[in-house]
Amino acid sequence: MVKIEGTLNELRALLGNAERATASIVETVEEVKTTAKKTRRKLSQWQRYIKNRTNHIKFKRGPKKGRLDLAAMSKAFKRSKK
Repeated sequence: MVKIEGTLNELRALLGNAERATASIVETVEEVKTTAKKTRRKLSQWQRYIKNRTNHIKFKRGPKKGRLDLAAMSKAFKRSKK
């Protein structure tokens, strides 16, 4: 914590400038957020492979039933590239 000492007028001058500065910074950050867009990067081959629902291999029974079998999908993906 910081201890500030001074007369009331000095404190108002210090803190008033700080409040105006932070308010202007917040406003400019919000403006930049609305104008600047994130550039999308191209998906990797693996990500495109997973995105396709026809490539999904799921566990058929057991405690993992219904989940994606990523090991089997990985093998199928590697074989498909040859």
